[in-house]
Amino acid sequence: MNAPTPFIATSADPLITGWAHTRFGRLDDDLEKLIVTVGRQALASAAVEPADIEEIVIGHYNSGLVPVGFPSSLALQIHPDLLFTPATRVENACASGSAAVAAGLRAVRAGDARHVLVIGVEKMTSASSEQVGAALLGASYELAGEESTGGFAQMFADIADTYVERYGDVEDALAMIASKNHANGARNPLAHLRKELDVDFCRTVSDRNPIVAGRLKRTDCSAVSDGAAALVISRRDSAPQTEHGSVLIRGFAQANDYLPSDRRDATAFAGTRAAWQRAMASADYELRDLSLLEVHDCFTIAELILYEALGLSRPGEGHRVLDDGTVYPDGRLPVNLSGGLKAKGHPVGATGVSQHVLGAMQVTGTAGPIQHSDARSVGILNMGGTAVANYASILERA
Repeated sequence: MNAPTPFIATSADPLITGWAHTRFGRLDDDLEKLIVTVGRQALASAAVEPADIEEIVIGHYNSGLVPVGFPSSLALQIHPDLLFTPATRVENACASGSAAVAAGLRAVRAGDARHVLVIGVEKMTSASSEQVGAALLGASYELAGEESTGGFAQMFADIADTYVERYGDVEDALAMIASKNHANGARNPLAHLRKELDVDFCRTVSDRNPIVAGRLKRTDCSAVSDGAAALVISRRDSAPQTEHGSVLIRGFAQANDYLPSDRRDATAFAGTRAAWQRAMASADYELRDLSLLEVHDCFTIAELILYEALGLSRPGEGHRVLDDGTVYPDGRLPVNLSGGLKAKGHPVGATGVSQHVLGAMQVTGTAGPIQHSDARSVGILNMGGTAVANYASILERA
């Protein structure tokens, strides 16, 4: 495949001009209310009239989590002027939100739309734990439709076991990741879990921190959450003037790997690495050009491997960026200042859009208590399944 063309600014560049984000957690709002709420707020943030939205894209995994599997036209209830606007629901497992962002980007880049409304949403807590487990396993080649007590946690526990066999113990590293992200989430008013937990608590099996699957404890696993996030993507030459400013999506890439697990190296996250390298090349960026990262820590072992797949360390040495403080809030490249999926929560279809919203807030200086002191640019990595559907973005202030 040809290498991406390095970034050259044009009048058709896609900018994020407005955004909105509900709190993540166990919410009373149903799917419809979540969609309508963030949609209205994002339009107001962007200072874009509803009549100027030419396409709507909704990222929504569902897979039986709620009865309504056709939510695209619910967005028309945001405002009467959206009637007859093209609206589409997209799905790509836990990367459904970034799949929606990708569709919006393509519409703007192709000249089909000046302004696109992108919404990521999921309502999960109204389903039983058994329903949630079965829904998530729909993203597994081997276990879809099967009964599994460990669910997706068992799949990542198996990845952790493979990692340990190759590189050695991960107990301390996983506990440090969990504790870091809980501390970050405690400062994020949008996060589901807002309680700091020290490394010893996260390292130790207890009644409050039981084993979920294999070597993964409760503190190693992201929470089941409800929530929604939305953004408006506009052409640069159509971008409205707002107080917060606009955000350039300077680099963006997608890479899909094989679905059967026996066709992938469990600890390489090769598809993730491919998406990341493409996005960095298209942005004409190197790792030192980034200020912070928001990555897909559905389980702590995922964040550890992502350090390696994204080039922060060599394979098997992800623990080093924890040991030397690189990925902490005051480190060279903070990771998941939002609390990540681990503490912020993981309403599946909302996650990818949430990462872009939090990234946009960082580079515009509007992230409040979790604001980085020098957020010039943000790298985002969202993945579906066990590193099967992979999306990478590079954001900077326009």
